Amino acid sequence: MNNCKFLIVLCLFNSSSYSQINATHKDDSISQSYTRTFKSLESNLVNNKSLAHSVFLVESGRQSEFKSYDDYEKKLDNLVDFVNYYYKWQRTNKYRQPDSVNYLKNQSIYYSLFDTLSISFQNNIYNTKFVPFSYSFENILGGNVTDMFVTKLLSSKKGDCHSLSYLYKIIADRIGAKCWLALAPNHIYIKNFSQQYGWYNTELTSRSFPSDAWIMASGYISADAIRSNIYMDTLSNQQSIGLCVLDLAKAYEYETKNYYDGFILKCCDLVLQYHATNPMALLLKAETLKKVYLKQKKGNAVTAKQAYDEMEAAYITLAKLHYREMPKEMYDKWVKQMQEVHK
Repeated sequence: MNNCKFLIVLCLFNSSSYSQINATHKDDSISQSYTRTFKSLESNLVNNKSLAHSVFLVESGRQSEFKSYDDYEKKLDNLVDFVNYYYKWQRTNKYRQPDSVNYLKNQSIYYSLFDTLSISFQNNIYNTKFVPFSYSFENILGGNVTDMFVTKLLSSKKGDCHSLSYLYKIIADRIGAKCWLALAPNHIYIKNFSQQYGWYNTELTSRSFPSDAWIMASGYISADAIRSNIYMDTLSNQQSIGLCVLDLAKAYEYETKNYYDGFILKCCDLVLQYHATNPMALLLKAETLKKVYLKQKKGNAVTAKQAYDEMEAAYITLAKLHYREMPKEMYDKWVKQMQEVHK
């Protein structure tokens, strides 16, 4: 009888230990996967590599839309082929400035993404069943980070400002068209330049070309914030890749809720090396450090003071850059405007 009790206790102990080991292995696996992706992104950032590849690095291990980079490339190639065909037809456009090639290539990307098109080229009809991309309101508050992925956009033809802007920039890079990603509160859009029109904005969520004044008013952006370069500035290729590093940090936060092992902070610090005024990196760093500080303070850790000082420095930097949150009522108003556009 005593032996039976011993065996039962032993089995329970082993079962509990096995569950803990499995959980540990799972956590280690997740950590190792994110660490590998971080190192690859860091290499892309240091060497100023492709935004398209950087996007795939973040998304490939966190969804199942595309199993390989070749599948992803083929999907992009099909879209690029369509844009190139449209561009050949666009060359009859009346825009006659020296930068006409760049202007018409950007115009071709825009219309290829959002118009239902069939193009007659050398007596052949190209892709008569092309379905335009559209804005999705399903993830308007950014719940599941995978809903913002370019790979999901390519499969579903529905996306948000994040995935639509990334896809536009990826296509532009592949066809040699110049454009830039730009930031606004809770928002990403495209900035363009032409010799005839000067700087202009391409807003992919509303399929429009809003003025700077409209973006400032709708995004609750002050002139001081623009002067400090946290909003409405053109991002370099490395700064654009930095957004992918932030996407990785947000995916890690969403999947693990682990603010304390240093991974999220490592991502923020890497981004800030190349984009010192990135408001999303500064805010994520400050809020992560706040969680670290509160946990360390509760445990009377000697490192709590250092965490507090770093948190305070990040918040002070945001204040000096004139960062401010968009009021909820203004964001709701913007959402309603987008819904009216897409009716």
